[in-house]
Amino acid sequence: MKPCQQTRQVMVGLVPVGGGAPCAVQSMACMPADDVQANLDQIQRLADAGCEIVRVAIPRRNCLDAFQRICEESPLPVVADVHFDAQIAIEAARRGAAKLRINPGNIGGLAKTDAVIDAAGEAGIPIRVGVNAGSLDDALAARDDLTLPEKLVESAAGYVEYFEGRGFTDLVVSAKASDVPTTVAAYRLLSKRLPQVPLHIGVTEAGTLFQGLVKSASGLGILLEEGIGDTMRISLTDDPVQEIHACWSLLSALGLRRRSPELVSCPTCGRCQVDLIGLAREVDERLRNVANPIKVAVMGCVVNGPGEAADADIGVACGAGQGIIFKGGSTLRKVPEDQIVEALMAEIAKLPQK
Repeated sequence: MKPCQQTRQVMVGLVPVGGGAPCAVQSMACMPADDVQANLDQIQRLADAGCEIVRVAIPRRNCLDAFQRICEESPLPVVADVHFDAQIAIEAARRGAAKLRINPGNIGGLAKTDAVIDAAGEAGIPIRVGVNAGSLDDALAARDDLTLPEKLVESAAGYVEYFEGRGFTDLVVSAKASDVPTTVAAYRLLSKRLPQVPLHIGVTEAGTLFQGLVKSASGLGILLEEGIGDTMRISLTDDPVQEIHACWSLLSALGLRRRSPELVSCPTCGRCQVDLIGLAREVDERLRNVANPIKVAVMGCVVNGPGEAADADIGVACGAGQGIIFKGGSTLRKVPEDQIVEALMAEIAKLPQK
């Protein structure tokens, strides 16, 4: 069995995490914490893109009323992200949070964490214990007999032991770093040290869109392929909707989950006699509104045409200022370059839902 099939299952609202459930996709709202409508609008956009769990920061106690309204009206289960103030976490549990995300090391230590555990237990919601490379306990950080991944695991394991010792087992754990090798090593160790605990995987502070995608895909792709990871976030300094598109693209590329179309397109070369880059970009953008996990091919010439893309559900092979629309490897019709996108999208609309 893969590691993700052996973990306990916890429920975040109606979304199962762990116990062999599909890796759940999540993101984090980035609107001002006290602006209810702005957060709800963003959460709806995330939901439309395929987000399944959303996290909302509560930086101040006077944001709790807004958080409660967000929970009441959100189409997604809302995780309360709380640092430095245990009372906020306690109140968030009482006001509708579907899960709490805390770091016991910065929320006031284990004494104050006890009250958070009790509040989560009373509310019947799980807690994600998140440890980060940049916020390790001073004593643990100072140890020179452990590598950074080992320090992250020791920190997380210590907290899990404490929580479970108090009878609280609705736990999810994360142990993130901003570089890929540390993140991968930490999660590999965690999955062996805490095989019963669902893992939230991610590369923290991964960067802006391009760098963040590369770092996250390389790190999370390794882990997911090894069966490590029960829920995930690809953290980007960008519109969080991009995080959701990235998560689904990665899960699809690994053959784990499919929600949206997959675009197959060749890298173009001197044989190409159309604006292939422009065509592929436009098709990619239009496919964002298609909720059918089909494979669509946009190929630049007959060399990379229906033959190499025969397994695509639908596609186009371009020639001199024109394209041949094909379906399942068979030609449908020929259209001029300026009609390719519309013709392709029209055929896509006819395909049955997978």
